[in-house]
Amino acid sequence: MEKQLLKAAYSPEDFREKGHQLVDILADHLNNTINSTSSKVINWEEPDEEYKFWNNFLLHGKPSDLNNEIIKRSIHLHHPHYMGHQISPVAPLTGLTSMLNAILNNGMGVYEMGMAPTAMERVVVEQLCKEIGYSKKSNGFLTSGGTLANLTALLSARKKIARKDIWANGTSNKLAIMVSEEAHYCIDRAARIMGFGKKGIVKIAVDKNFALKTALLEESYNKTINEGFEVIALIGSAPSTATGIYDDLDTMGDFALKKGIWFHIDAAHGGGAIFSSKYKSLLKGMQKADSMVIDGHKMMMMPSITTALLFKDGIDSHNTFRQKADYLLQESKEEDWYNLAKRTFECTKYMMSLHWYTLLKIYGKDVFDAFVTTLYDQGQKFGKIIANDPCFELAVKPMSNILCFRFVEKDSDLATLNKINSEIRQKLLEEGAFYIVQTKIKGIIYLRATIMNPFTNEEHFSDLLKKIKSVATIIITK
Repeated sequence: MEKQLLKAAYSPEDFREKGHQLVDILADHLNNTINSTSSKVINWEEPDEEYKFWNNFLLHGKPSDLNNEIIKRSIHLHHPHYMGHQISPVAPLTGLTSMLNAILNNGMGVYEMGMAPTAMERVVVEQLCKEIGYSKKSNGFLTSGGTLANLTALLSARKKIARKDIWANGTSNKLAIMVSEEAHYCIDRAARIMGFGKKGIVKIAVDKNFALKTALLEESYNKTINEGFEVIALIGSAPSTATGIYDDLDTMGDFALKKGIWFHIDAAHGGGAIFSSKYKSLLKGMQKADSMVIDGHKMMMMPSITTALLFKDGIDSHNTFRQKADYLLQESKEEDWYNLAKRTFECTKYMMSLHWYTLLKIYGKDVFDAFVTTLYDQGQKFGKIIANDPCFELAVKPMSNILCFRFVEKDSDLATLNKINSEIRQKLLEEGAFYIVQTKIKGIIYLRATIMNPFTNEEHFSDLLKKIKSVATIIITK
């Protein structure tokens, strides 16, 4: 009985049959969403009700209905009305590289557990470093997400700037980082994980456009030093997650160099602009960064979750972790770039280089230029539409594909407008025809749209604003 069950679970023919069926289902799904044949982006359900459905389905549902139910009850990123979180509607080709990864399942902790993807990863990293403007001394690796990559970069900064073997001996020194008050929360989280505490996270105020106010850097640095802290790093946002605004990386890079501290750029969202001939200038000064993070699953058409962490000086990517595991990692005098577990948190790591390498091989880097440029262009167009409509107010003129705006009603106070806009977003979620999110900036609730689909156009923007006005009218008059 056991052998028969295992034989069925590993049956190549069963896989062939079910695989063809799934590809057909997914191709139909892509056609329906990309072409807006399906009317909804999300079929919203309350958490407890969703749990009840899947609990019941496990006991009574038909196996043949499983894939269709999963699709029906998932958010549809390929729909032009999806303008929510910063997750890419993947290039369908990467669905196939995901399948290749899943079946081969090479762990990549050491070279022999992933020869091809390890070598491919080096090729990808070298391409990314070249686009940034780094020299041949640069290096890096792929890892599981921007949060982990940013933490690893800050550990590298601590290793190099603090000049103490903290990995072996620990430290009681008061260390600090400097970062925009609008930076992604993972920077704050990373510093707290590292034991810096609240006072070790020096948050710099932003200007009227929500970029870090570089005029405050000197004052903030001196104040922190005078309080007994050692500043090890300055972090730039490219862009900030909430507003989509890029910091002045060029000026920040010069400041970090002058003070002898690490300069890190969190370009998880906007780093893909290195390939955009039109928008690459937003990253001016990036070559000055000691490290830089770029997510493949945000603006580079790849599945979650894959991130590049790149170092100006490649040796820094080797010095962060020093921990011997005799059955895996052997001490070596030369740079063994091919044993990735020595440089990352991960031992088992999925073959994420397949996505990057395959897209570059099949479509070339121009596909990334087309994707980023199209989405940023659409952000500019949507911003103009909003600015010309008296019913709406932009938080800031967009620099990228992220827009923060709110519905406004004459003579309404802040509390009232916050309530109206929050209810608008909830109503849109429940109806499911559009998907956007919300954020709070300096006490003001804004609707937040991130244009992630290259097929989203001005007609969809206008339809969204019409829908918001309609919902707002109902909310106001109820």
